[in-house]
Amino acid sequence: MSVPANELGNPAHAIFERFLRAGECREVLGCFAELCQQLGLQGSGLQLYHGLKAALNYWNAKALWSKLDKKAGHKDYDQGTACAGTKCLVVGAGPCGLREAIELALLGARVVLLEKRDSFSRNNVLHLWPFTIHDLRALGAKKFYGRFCTGTLDHISIRQLQLILLKVALLLGVEVHINVRFEGLAPPTGKAGGWQAVLQPSSSPLTHYEFDVLISAGGGKFVPEGFKRKETRGKLAIGITTNFINRHSRAEVEVAEISGVARIYNQKFFQNLYNKTGIDLENIVYYKDETHYFVMTAKKQSLLKKGVILQDKADIESLLSPENVNRDALLSYAKEAANFSTNYCLPELEFALNHRDLPDVDMFDFTCMTRSENAALVREHNGSRLLMGLVGDCLVEPFWPLGTGVARGFLAAFDAAWMVRRWAAGTPPLEVLAERESIYQHLSQTSPDNTNKNISQYSIDPATRYSNINLQAIKASQVKDLYLVGMAEVDHKSKSDNRLSIAAPGAVCEELLSWCQASTAGYPGVAVTNFSTSWTSGLALCALIHRFRPDLVDFDSVDPQDAVQTHQVMLDIAEQELGIQPVLSSAEMATMTGPDHLDLITYLSHFYQVFRNSPEVEVSKKPLSPHHTRGAILFLSKLQKSRNLAHKRAQNNAQKDTEAKRSCRDAEPPRERTGENSDACYICGRRVYILERASAEGHFFHRGCFQCQRCGATLRLGDYAFNEEDGHFYCSLHYPNPPSTDLPRDEASALLDGNVDAAAHPPSDAGCLCVSPMEWAPSPLQPTPAAPQAGEEPGEIEDTADVGDMEEQELLAQPGGDVREEEVPRVEPQETAEEGEESGGRRKIILTPLEKLSLSTLNLTGEAEPEPPLKPDRLHLQAAPEALPALWQGQGTWKEEEEKIDMEKDLEESDSEEEEKEEEEGTGLGIMKELYPDPREEEKYPTWKRTLARRARESQMKRFCRAQAIQRRLEEIEVTFRELEQQGIKLEKLLRDENESPADQQTQWTNQLLYLVQKKNNLMTEESDLMIAVQELKLEEQQCQLDEKLRSYMNKEDTLKTAEDEKAEQEILKQLVEVVNKRNVLIQLQEEKRLSELRA
Repeated sequence: MSVPANELGNPAHAIFERFLRAGECREVLGCFAELCQQLGLQGSGLQLYHGLKAALNYWNAKALWSKLDKKAGHKDYDQGTACAGTKCLVVGAGPCGLREAIELALLGARVVLLEKRDSFSRNNVLHLWPFTIHDLRALGAKKFYGRFCTGTLDHISIRQLQLILLKVALLLGVEVHINVRFEGLAPPTGKAGGWQAVLQPSSSPLTHYEFDVLISAGGGKFVPEGFKRKETRGKLAIGITTNFINRHSRAEVEVAEISGVARIYNQKFFQNLYNKTGIDLENIVYYKDETHYFVMTAKKQSLLKKGVILQDKADIESLLSPENVNRDALLSYAKEAANFSTNYCLPELEFALNHRDLPDVDMFDFTCMTRSENAALVREHNGSRLLMGLVGDCLVEPFWPLGTGVARGFLAAFDAAWMVRRWAAGTPPLEVLAERESIYQHLSQTSPDNTNKNISQYSIDPATRYSNINLQAIKASQVKDLYLVGMAEVDHKSKSDNRLSIAAPGAVCEELLSWCQASTAGYPGVAVTNFSTSWTSGLALCALIHRFRPDLVDFDSVDPQDAVQTHQVMLDIAEQELGIQPVLSSAEMATMTGPDHLDLITYLSHFYQVFRNSPEVEVSKKPLSPHHTRGAILFLSKLQKSRNLAHKRAQNNAQKDTEAKRSCRDAEPPRERTGENSDACYICGRRVYILERASAEGHFFHRGCFQCQRCGATLRLGDYAFNEEDGHFYCSLHYPNPPSTDLPRDEASALLDGNVDAAAHPPSDAGCLCVSPMEWAPSPLQPTPAAPQAGEEPGEIEDTADVGDMEEQELLAQPGGDVREEEVPRVEPQETAEEGEESGGRRKIILTPLEKLSLSTLNLTGEAEPEPPLKPDRLHLQAAPEALPALWQGQGTWKEEEEKIDMEKDLEESDSEEEEKEEEEGTGLGIMKELYPDPREEEKYPTWKRTLARRARESQMKRFCRAQAIQRRLEEIEVTFRELEQQGIKLEKLLRDENESPADQQTQWTNQLLYLVQKKNNLMTEESDLMIAVQELKLEEQQCQLDEKLRSYMNKEDTLKTAEDEKAEQEILKQLVEVVNKRNVLIQLQEEKRLSELRA
C-alpha cells in the first residue's frame, strides 16, 4: 500500500498511510490523532467520518471509503439516523467490544469505548466462520491487513483482529480511551441527571459522561451488577496455548496446519505421541499467522509425570497456581508437543514473547464454562433509564476447541445493536428485553450449518442470520424481573433453573406396580402383587416381555422349575434385544428377598420406559421398535457383542490353524454370570449402590471403575473390549490381541436386523486405515518405537497398531453382505492418454469416479452457498462395488464438472475486483502448501483440485469441532451422573436403614429414587446417541484418509503404475465402499430413531 509519487507531498496522505499500516494500539491512536489535527477535524460520530472522506480523496482512501459507504448504506442504519441522540458506553476493546462499537456508530449513536490496557498483545489465533470473514472484508479488513484470509486461511491472531477493528472504529467516529478502568455505575443524582460511570483514574474526563446504553464486553471475569452467571461443569480440562516466532521461511510455509485432531476419533496418533514423548493429550490444533500457534488439551497425570505440575491438588486454582507450575518444564512440554505434531519440520522453534516479555506459553483451566442467565436488563432511577447488555465472553464463555468465540461474539454484537436500535425507536422496554432474550436462546446452538446460508445478506436484523427465529418466544410478562427500579437487584432465586431436583414427581412406585399387574394379567402362574416374591419364578418377567414382544419369548415353553435359567434367558433377551442392562444377576432374581426389591424396581422401571406407550402386538405382527432413544442403547449393545465375537475369534485364530478354524466355527457360548453379586464391584470390590451401578459382560461395577486396564481411559457401551483370559476391560487401542488376525471373509452381519452372531469383516489390508496417524504424523515412530513401560512386553506397542486397525473395521456391520476382491472393478482412466495426445502433450485432467465421489461426499459448503448441502451419506453403496460405475454415470463430462466448481468458486470470491487481485497476489498458507509445496507450481493445478483441498480442510475442522462438542457433553453427563449417584446413595441408605421409618416416608423415598433412576436412564440414552456419533466420526476419518490415498494412486500416470499399485488401488476402493456402507447403517439407525420419536 505505497503512496504514488505525486501523493508524497501531501502530509495528510502520508499520515493516513502510516495509520493504515500501524501495528500497535498506541501507534494507531497516535496516527489518528495526528491525522485529525493535520486536517483540522474535531468531534466524533459519522460527522467525523464524512470529514475524513472529504479530505482524503486519493485512490487508496477512496477504495476504503467505498467499502464503508456500502456498509453504512444498509437500510437498518437509516442513513446513520436510527440511533441519533443515543449515547452509548462500551466497556472493553476486545474484538467483540470493538465490533459492537462499530455497529452503534453506524446506527448514528455517540459511542465511547473504554479499555483498561494500552496495548494489544494476544498472539493467540482465532478460527473464523465464513460469515465473519465476509463481514470483516466488508469493513475493509484487507486494506489494513493485506494477508487477511488469503488463500485458504480462515483464522487471524487476536491482536491483528483488534487492530483492524480499532482502525475502523476510529474512522467511524468512535471515541476510544485507553488506560481507563470501569469500576461500576453511578446512578442519576436528580431528575435532570443521567447515568455515569465510576472510573479509574477518577480524574478521567469521562467520569462526567452521561449515557443511556451500557454494553459490557469486558471478558468473562467482568460482569456488571445485576447479571448472574451459571456454569456447566465437565471433567478436569487443562488447556495449553503457545506461540512460536514465524519467520515465514519456505520450510515453515510448507508445514501443514492442523485444523484439529482429537483422540476421540484418532487414538493412534495420540498413543504414538505418548509412546514417543510421554505427553498425553486429548486434542491439538496448529495455526500459522503472525506466529506459529498451538493449542492443546493436556491430561493432568501427564503434566505431573513430566514435572510441569509439581504437586497434585484437589482445588484446580491451587493446582495451576504459578507456585505449583514448573515454568521451564511447561515450555519443554509445549515445544515437544509442537515438534511431534508437525513431524519435526518447523526449524528452530523459538518462543514468541508476550506483553511481559516472557515466552508466550499459558496453561489454563476450562473445566467450568459459564454463561449469563440473561443478555440484557433495564435500570431506572430518578426517572432516568439505562439499557444494559452483554456481548463476548461475559455473555457466553466459549469452549475453545469449537472455535466459536469470535463468531458467536459477533452474532451477539449484532443482536445487541439491534436491541439498541429498537430501544432508540421508542419500543417499550419490556418488549425490547423480551425480544433480546428470545434471540439469546439461539446463540449457544448456532453453527455455520444452522444459520442462514446467504451470508452476504447478514445484518443486525436477527431474521437475516437465524433460521426460523421466533422473536416473541419470550413474552414481556416473563421479563418483568429484568426491569429494575431504583437500585434493586434481579431476584435470581425466584427464577427457575435446570439444577437437579429430587422432589417426588408422584406415586411412581404405585404406578409401576399397577402397570406390571396390567401387563402380566391373564398369564398362567403369574400373579404380581409386590416387587419381591412375585418375580422369583421368572414367569412374571417372561410374561412382561411376551406381552409387548411375543416374537422374543415363547411363554409356553418356559420351565417354571428352573428359575435361575429362566431369569438368565430373560436378562440376555432384555439386554440384547431391548437395550436394557441388568441390575441383578439371575441367581439374585431367583432368590428375591425383601431388601432386594429396590433393585428389582429399578430394573422394571427400564421396561416401563420402553413399553409404557407401546400397544400390545400379536406374534404375527412386526416387532416394535425400541421406544425413543432406547434404540441407540440397543444398537450399541449389539455392536458391542459383535465386537466381542470378533475379538474372541481373532484370539482363536492366533492359536489355531486358520483353515481348521473356519471349518469348526461355533456360536458364542452362553455367559456364565448367574453367580455374580450385583452389590459388589467386579473391579474394585467395594459396595455398588443402584444409581452408580453399571454392567457389562455379566459383571457389575461402579461407572467410575469402568476404565481401560492399560491407560485408564473411560469406557462406554459400544467402545470397549473384554479379555476373558485376564478378566480385564480395555479400550479398543489397548486390547491385548495378537497382530495380523483378520476375521473370516464370510462373516458379515446385519446389526439392524438383530443378527449379532457374526462380526463384520475387515479388509485384508486393514493396516492402512484411520488408526494410523494423520499424514503429518511422525513417520520415525514406525521403525523406532518408544521403550516399553513397566509391565509391558517389548512388542506390545507394535501389536496394538494392528489391533486398533482391525477394531476400526469392526465398528459397524456391512448390510450388503460380502464384497469379494474379484468383484471390484478396475478403474481405467483410458481417456487421459487420448486427451494428452490431442492437447500436444499437455494432459487434460479428467475426474475419475472416486474423485467425483469425493466431491459428492464432502458435505461442507463454501461461505456463500445459498442452500444447505445435500446429505450424500444416504448413498446406498451396499451392493458389490461393481454397482459403483452406475452411480457415476450421467454425472457429466469434465467440462460440466469444471463449470460447476468454477460457479462455486465465483460465489466465494469477493465482489471487489481489486480484492480478487489481492487474493491472487497474496501468499496462501495452510493446506494449499501441504498439497502444493512450490508456489510457482500452484497455478498448474486445476480448479477442482484446489476446491478439494479447501473442502478437505473445512471437513477436518468440522469433524474436530463435532468431536470436541461430543467430548464436552460426555464429560458434562459424567459429572451429572456423579451428582445423581450421590443423591441416590443417600436415598438408598435411608431405605435400607434397619431403623423402621413410617410407610409414607418409605414410599416418598422410593418415588424419589425412581425419579433419579429415570433421570439416569435419560442420560444413558443421550450418552448412547453421542457414542453413535463417535462411531460416525471414526468412519468419516477413515473415509477421508482413504479418499486421499486413493487420489494419490489415481493421480499417477497409468503407464507408471506397477502391479502392486493397481492391487493397492483396488483394495482401497473396496475399503472405501465398505466404509460408506457402514456409514449408511448409522444413517438408517438415526432415521429410524427420528421417526420413532415423531410417532411417540
